[in-house]
Amino acid sequence: MRQKNKTIDNTGFSNLSAAEANRLSNKDGSFNVKRVGIPFFQRYSILHTLLKMKRKRFILLIVLYYLLVNSIFALIYYIIGVGDLQGIHLGKGWQNELLQAFFFSAQTITTVGYGHIHPTSTLTNIVAALESFTGILTFAVITGLIYARFSRPQAYLKFSENALISPYKNGKGLMFRLSTYKNNHLTDLSAKVILSMHVDEGNGKVTRFFNLPLEIEQISSMAMSWTLVHDINEDSPLYGLNSKQLIENKIEIMAKINGFDDFLFHNVQQRTSYFSSEIIVDAKFETMLGKTEDGSMSIVDLAKLNSYEIVK
Repeated sequence: MRQKNKTIDNTGFSNLSAAEANRLSNKDGSFNVKRVGIPFFQRYSILHTLLKMKRKRFILLIVLYYLLVNSIFALIYYIIGVGDLQGIHLGKGWQNELLQAFFFSAQTITTVGYGHIHPTSTLTNIVAALESFTGILTFAVITGLIYARFSRPQAYLKFSENALISPYKNGKGLMFRLSTYKNNHLTDLSAKVILSMHVDEGNGKVTRFFNLPLEIEQISSMAMSWTLVHDINEDSPLYGLNSKQLIENKIEIMAKINGFDDFLFHNVQQRTSYFSSEIIVDAKFETMLGKTEDGSMSIVDLAKLNSYEIVK
């Protein structure tokens, strides 16, 4: 005899409904939580921030840092006196002299040192030595960060934008699908799906969490795509809920996928979530699989990953 799904309390989230935002987890799997009560810089790890930062922002930050440091040292050389830098052409205006000091700074911090400009006084030599030391440390750190970002194992999974409640067997099922989008190869994949639901228990609303059993919780290889299916039978907390009730109960589906990258020999994982407004009732996914004209290869059309049609 089947038993009703029991609530779980070890999710890391609070069951205080009034203390929660609209959604617990963002689409990219990050937690929708803000920590306060301590100083700003104590709440953030610089290393984690730089490793998680978007690629374009990370590159822009490095370029801005490089320009800023060189500008500061160029200004120091100018204040000391560009006459202490042998090879600078004087008498063409302060802008030109400051620009020449900037290029000398760029050559010094990168330890290129073309030689046509060089310091002659003790003070400018000290500043140049400090700048070259700064450059050695800085570029060592930047190189390490670039390597860490480049080598950090990632699952490279794309999830459908929506989860669907579709016809399934003799009833309905909750479905969403995913696929790899790089030329990596994932094996031994497993999935865990948790549902959060705001329920009224007389003294006010509380948040309850449920493990959603899946039709298939493990697959041996992500060769094409994977559609995760939860059977909405009478034992499911989703049983009998319509679109309005999904929104009223602030339903959220949180999914975590674990796998093994057999090229990198490393475990990887990726998370996502579907809020009630992203769950489409009475719809089914359109096929995203096919084959080439000569039939020699299978095709996974990732542009159709979220394609669905309404069923009546």
